Amino acid sequence: MDALDKVAIGMVAEKIVIVTSEMTVGHFVANMPQVYATPMMILHMEMASGSAIASHLPERFVSVGMDVNVRHLAATPVGRAVRAIARVIDIDRKSVLFEVEAWNGDRKIGDGTHRRGIVNVTEFEKRFGVRQLTMSLD
Repeated sequence: MDALDKVAIGMVAEKIVIVTSEMTVGHFVANMPQVYATPMMILHMEMASGSAIASHLPERFVSVGMDVNVRHLAATPVGRAVRAIARVIDIDRKSVLFEVEAWNGDRKIGDGTHRRGIVNVTEFEKRFGVRQLTMSLD
């Protein structure tokens, strides 16, 4: 059985967040505006992507980000809701490609693609001498 046998094109998930001051470029870089930071948008797109397939992977397998190609199209101020959406558009032997978008209400604020590699946690831990932490970014 292949780790991606239960993953299918069209699978979709979303991550909804309310922009906080800690998510703004001004929080990370002095004298910058207090608007939703591009790295935070990418993080939320990655989280949606991982969620779209996580329950369809075998036990002890996870997906990890390996490529991001995203445009940030519009600013979003603190207090507004952002909805990051990820949809599976291609599957190869070891990775999954997603179409990703971010929306602020009915306004698209970002789009692009994101590829996630599929990793056997046990083999990964042995190969790199690391162990999995039990942590959530929710």
